[in-house]
Amino acid sequence: MKQEDRDQNMKSESRPTSTEGLVKPSIGWQMLNKVPEVTIFFWIIKIMTTTVGETAADFLNFNLHWGLTRTTVVMVVLLLITLLFQFRSRKYIPGIYWLVVTLVSVVGTLVSDNLVDHIGISLQVTTTVFALALLATFTLWYGSEKTLSIHSIYTIKREIFYWATIFFTFALGTAAGDLISEGLDLGYWRSAFMFASLIGIITFAHYRLKFNAVWSFWMAYIVTRPLGASLGDYLSQSHADGGLGLGTAGTSVIFLVTILILVIYLAKSGIDQTQPSS
Repeated sequence: MKQEDRDQNMKSESRPTSTEGLVKPSIGWQMLNKVPEVTIFFWIIKIMTTTVGETAADFLNFNLHWGLTRTTVVMVVLLLITLLFQFRSRKYIPGIYWLVVTLVSVVGTLVSDNLVDHIGISLQVTTTVFALALLATFTLWYGSEKTLSIHSIYTIKREIFYWATIFFTFALGTAAGDLISEGLDLGYWRSAFMFASLIGIITFAHYRLKFNAVWSFWMAYIVTRPLGASLGDYLSQSHADGGLGLGTAGTSVIFLVTILILVIYLAKSGIDQTQPSS
């Protein structure tokens, strides 16, 4: 055999027989898991974070006498610090992700309360402003990325759109929930039942009538905010006001402990990890 033939055979034998080890994961691949799969645990924790957003904001504002301004500043700083960790991570980490959601819930409530209670803007106006802001965010997101799916959050730009959308859903849910509850004077448990029924209608439309999955998700996400707030008020407010009298501190602790247990379970089991598409 000629020397060049032997050299060629040696090169052929040294080549990998598969693509394993040849292609490094791209940045997009590494960031596929920045958000969780939408499971039953997702919705349970989401509703609980909205409840905490309502009760924790009231606890810090009234029980600890921080006031709206001081409470808002502290919570915004904590949110920005947590968002920094979220953006720096290269994959979905349950503890960081759900801490951000919880803090966004608190800040969204505080922003709405500041506009209404401090500045004196009506709930009709704040609801309209937040609805337009959310619509503008959706428009910019889709115009830039051609998708609003949460299963495609694998770039920094999309993650910025995602968290901006999450914030406005919380703010809109707070304002619209207060507007409906006060306007219809339904009381806490009736309000909760009404919002739960709306989620049921959205779910039916998605699974039975094949309504668009992306829009079904975002509509349900918005409505869970006033649902959680109504539940929080029902549990925390006094019997005289139509609640169960657990107090804002007691309600917040119960829900935070439950959220912590569920997040630990998700972190250990990995059942809500987004699977990369082939």
